[in-house]
Amino acid sequence: MSLRWSAGLRHAAVLLPAVIAVAQEPAPVLAQARTPEGRAILLRLQFRKGLSTEGKALPKAFLAKGADASGWVPFEGLSPQGKRWALAALFPEDQWRQEEVRHRISHPEVESVWTLAALFTGHGQNYDRLMAENPELPEKLREGDVWRIPRSLLSADLGGLGKGPDRSQPEDELDDEARVAAYRGLLSFGEDAQGKFAAYRMRKGEALYSSVVIRYTDRVDPKGVNELAELIAQRSGIADVRGIQPGQLVKIPVAFLADPFQSEGSTGLAEEREVRAEVRRTTRVEAGPKLKGVRIILDAGHGGVDPGARANGLWESDFVYDITMRVRRLLEQETDAQVSSTIRYPALGFQSREAIRTPSRAAEILTSPPFAVDGESPSAVSVHLRWVLANDLFAAFRKTRGDAQKTLFLSFHADSLHPSARGSMVYVPGAALVPSTFALGGAKTGHVTEAKRSSRVAFTGREKLQGEARSRQFSEALLKALQKDNIPVHANRPIRNVIYRGHGKWVPAVIRYSTGATKALIEVANLTNENDAANLRDPDFRERYAVAVVNAIRAYYRR
Repeated sequence: MSLRWSAGLRHAAVLLPAVIAVAQEPAPVLAQARTPEGRAILLRLQFRKGLSTEGKALPKAFLAKGADASGWVPFEGLSPQGKRWALAALFPEDQWRQEEVRHRISHPEVESVWTLAALFTGHGQNYDRLMAENPELPEKLREGDVWRIPRSLLSADLGGLGKGPDRSQPEDELDDEARVAAYRGLLSFGEDAQGKFAAYRMRKGEALYSSVVIRYTDRVDPKGVNELAELIAQRSGIADVRGIQPGQLVKIPVAFLADPFQSEGSTGLAEEREVRAEVRRTTRVEAGPKLKGVRIILDAGHGGVDPGARANGLWESDFVYDITMRVRRLLEQETDAQVSSTIRYPALGFQSREAIRTPSRAAEILTSPPFAVDGESPSAVSVHLRWVLANDLFAAFRKTRGDAQKTLFLSFHADSLHPSARGSMVYVPGAALVPSTFALGGAKTGHVTEAKRSSRVAFTGREKLQGEARSRQFSEALLKALQKDNIPVHANRPIRNVIYRGHGKWVPAVIRYSTGATKALIEVANLTNENDAANLRDPDFRERYAVAVVNAIRAYYRR
């Protein structure tokens, strides 16, 4: 199919003054264009949010089936014909050729490689492939630069052959243990003048950031991923990480490998295998579909003066609080489980919301008395009081003859990772990093009643192993429930037992010191990833996520 445009679709656009920017983001670009019938319609290009058009007077042929035309229509809500018209109108200097589109950068303040990938290829996560097609151009866009989008990458809606990001691999359908084993099987070990390394050959559609660094090391934060990708590229003799071809040999220094990928005989690999064996030995606890006799503590990360991670115009605290409240409502309405929360927003109570417009400034940990997250005390106090409160509630449950194996602690978060990472990740307490004993100092207890009873913990070696094993079993159930409802899950290793940032690694305190039989910290989404951020804004997504969590809890407590 030819990519040349018919004269009837291409119409000039008149640029209008941009509106005032919000939250220091670049002001959107507004353009006035005419439809083939001569109607004037506004188009809007926004930083990180992409292209949208006025719905009024938009021809029905330009709307996708079921799209709402009452306000601004997002690019995804346009039909293929509408998308072609909008791009031609907004970018009149672009050249649509038989085998490629040549896009001229006109608005570098609001355009980005991610935006170009989303508009022209159908998916923002094609940005690494788009950069590989334009190796001579910098990632920071410059006015006048011409970006090439080949037909092989151009979306089918625009007359191309693209089918979205090429990220599917045979390992995607495997459970966590089998997937990690398959990834390990792709490595070989060697040694050269610079020391020992694990060798990996890149496959089609893979990028050094996601398919090597994020997969084979414990780095996921943007700075750590970028730095290690550069180091590995230099170690492997790769001049440009954007131009790596399939079959390229990549050398990963052994010192940076995550435990499952360490060489034979290493302590890390031995600990990994011990935990996996414990998972296979551990029998699920039966509670029935109504979760009778199950004690659940729900924790929403951050809150009050601490909004948590921020990116793409979102902040962590309110959005994960909303999901947590939806999980709480569903559990209370549909099950017999005993449910409590560690934190409450006084202005909201335990209610969810459809629209979340500004950060909530008041939150309190539900200790006795309640502890205000107001910045008057170090942030570590708020973090520690969550597990102190949860452990105190679990202890009370056990004293009333509750089954200790039916205790579940879930902490909800949203991270700010490298933008190539998308979807949910789950952290479990790595047995090797859980202490045998720990006592919280008086300065970090907030002088609450629960601290007098539950600020000390002790774990046997068996309890550490069981804690990680049961938590991995729950995490597997959660990932299956999310995938069943088409909720994105991290593509490489969605279950992890350690966080690595800077030069240290650790297990988050809320699950490291939890006495619950099963505990997990759930990273709902990556705020830096624009698709994840768009999902989190959507109340329907937050409700679907909560439903999936409850379904996962039911599946976990079923043999």
